[in-house]
Amino acid sequence: MKNARRISAMLLATAALAACSSEPEDGNDVPSSWIRSTYTSNGVDYVDRTDPASRVAREIDGHTAAQGRITDGDKEFLRYRNDIVAITPRADGGSRIEIADYRSGYRRWKSHIRTQWPDPDGSAFRGGGPGSGK
Repeated sequence: MKNARRISAMLLATAALAACSSEPEDGNDVPSSWIRSTYTSNGVDYVDRTDPASRVAREIDGHTAAQGRITDGDKEFLRYRNDIVAITPRADGGSRIEIADYRSGYRRWKSHIRTQWPDPDGSAFRGGGPGSGK
C-alpha cells in the first residue's frame, strides 16, 4: 500500500510540475532579455556597434528561432509570436535593433514586410494570444 501512495504522489508532483512549465504552448516569444544582455541599450533600442544587420539577425534567430525572417536589402526582420524585431544598419557602422509588438511593427515596416506577413488589421490575420475567433 505504501508503494501505491508513493507512486500516486510522484505522479501528482510530475503533473503539477508539467502544468507550471514556463514554456509557451502556442509559439515563441521574442528573446528580449537575451537581447538586453547581449547588445548595448540606446534608449528604447539596442545597438551592435560592429556587426552588420544580417549577422545580428543570425545571432538573434540562432538564440531563439523566429517564426519568420525577411531580408530586404540591408534590413532584416524577425517575426515572433507577438512581436517583430527589426535590425537595420547604423550610419556610423554596426546595427540598430528595434523590438515592437506585431501591430505597431507591421505599421512601421509595412513597406518591407507586407507581401510576406499578414496585416494585423486584415481578415486573414490570426494573432498569437488567447481568445476566440481562431
